[in-house]
Amino acid sequence: MQTHKAKRVEITIEQVMQTRLTRTLRGAGVTGYTVLPVRAGSGRSGEWSRSGQISRAEGMVQVVCIIRPDRLDTLLEAAFAVVERHIGVVCVTDCEVLRAERF
Repeated sequence: MQTHKAKRVEITIEQVMQTRLTRTLRGAGVTGYTVLPVRAGSGRSGEWSRSGQISRAEGMVQVVCIIRPDRLDTLLEAAFAVVERHIGVVCVTDCEVLRAERF
């Protein structure tokens, strides 16, 4: 079966910023993404978990996009406009897809 090169972009960000991020991505021409809950982790500030939170903060989410390589820079510029002032991580990896016309 033939595969096609693509890019997988994972953006981990505070859940309160999810709507702003996905709206910005759609404005940049991203037509598909998946939002996943992030339950716990560890980073520069140490370990954290959703359990026991009492504030309005609802933790973190990860927005995953798979796109054609030629659209990567546009997506990254849009994502950075949101992430640069907030807690967030953007990761890009190479991947392969079966149905290139969907991306």
